[in-house]
Amino acid sequence: MIKANDPTLRSWIDVQPTSDFPIQNLPFGIFKTQSSSPRIGVAIGDQVLDLAILNKLGFLDKFKIDNSVFTNQYLNDFISLGKSTTNTIREHLSHLLDINTPDLRDNKEARARLFQSISNVQMQMPVRVGDYTDFYSSIDHATNVGTMFRDPNNALLPNWKHLPVGYHGRASSIIISGTDFHRPKGQTKPNETDPPVFGPCRLLDFELETAFIIGKETKLGESVSTANAKEHIFGMVLFNDWSARDIQTWEYVPLGPFLAKNFASTISPWVVTMDALEPFRVKGYKQEPKVLPYLEYSGENNIDINLDVYIHPDKNEENLVSHSNYKFMYWTMEQQLAHHTSNGCNINVGDMMASGTISGPNPDSYGSMLELSWRGTKPLKMKDGSERKFINDNDTVIMRGYCEKGGVRIGFGEAKGKVLPAI
Repeated sequence: MIKANDPTLRSWIDVQPTSDFPIQNLPFGIFKTQSSSPRIGVAIGDQVLDLAILNKLGFLDKFKIDNSVFTNQYLNDFISLGKSTTNTIREHLSHLLDINTPDLRDNKEARARLFQSISNVQMQMPVRVGDYTDFYSSIDHATNVGTMFRDPNNALLPNWKHLPVGYHGRASSIIISGTDFHRPKGQTKPNETDPPVFGPCRLLDFELETAFIIGKETKLGESVSTANAKEHIFGMVLFNDWSARDIQTWEYVPLGPFLAKNFASTISPWVVTMDALEPFRVKGYKQEPKVLPYLEYSGENNIDINLDVYIHPDKNEENLVSHSNYKFMYWTMEQQLAHHTSNGCNINVGDMMASGTISGPNPDSYGSMLELSWRGTKPLKMKDGSERKFINDNDTVIMRGYCEKGGVRIGFGEAKGKVLPAI
């Protein structure tokens, strides 16, 4: 059988060259229609393949998986089958969708039951997120923020190059792409002399991030090494860590992010497997000073993922405001997970770990409005003539991501959210 990542693979399903979902991708997600309950689907071109019906029709018989796994409203039980099983299923789906395989290609009756247009389905949260952690692992972002708020000559705090900094966030407010939310309210302190006030956030920001999803649990007391981390990571999504900068400035000392971060985080609906991303591995930053032994990780330890952010004002055109790349991450997923579990913290299937804002070295690659507008001093011009220092009511922020090499494009779809006025 040809490997699912083979760039020469072609499907009998029509896939446009600019599609995020060629046969080499086959990401997993949860979808529903007007006539069906939530279930597992796989994206191919502009179509969704219904795995529950595929299993019911016998095309997955060799895996001997109860159909309740495929009719579940989350991917957790499917992911818990283990990477050897889920990767083999992905390989099998690649074979069934290959242009040279007649099993589905020539079975019109089965195809009519198995496929839905992506435009006709409603995507759901892909996983039940038990716990969520957000990291702070882009050196350019951390340097920019340290330069703005502290001493430019000492922008990075002393611990930053020694460990992946992170905090535990709020899982309940992670929302699926396309979900609108209201501008948060909270305490802010307009100036040093007056007391704090309560009201709508004035400095609403996005943070361009990705997140990885845990695919294998550990027990309390166990640690995951950098060498074994890949066994515990199922796949990735895009992640917008919405942030209320004025609330954050007042509340973050002494314990860090709280209400400025937990009101909404938007994710893309399709989980792109690590197997699909493997061909796009690249070398990461040289880490100096040398990290402690438990964080050492060699080889091509980063991934070349193009990341774009658009602001779409209400009833106007969208505007590209940032073009960054996941390869700018200083700390890798493997190091993040190794550090997270180094003290014996247990992890569970479906846990989500976000990268932290991903900024590149150039101003057009900064991953937040805080940096792009440099704390509001350099407003961004929109196509409609308006300006943005931060995000306005009724603005929609759209994040898109994709890898591209050798004629193959592996995409994530969109993480899209609209800001409604405060209640």
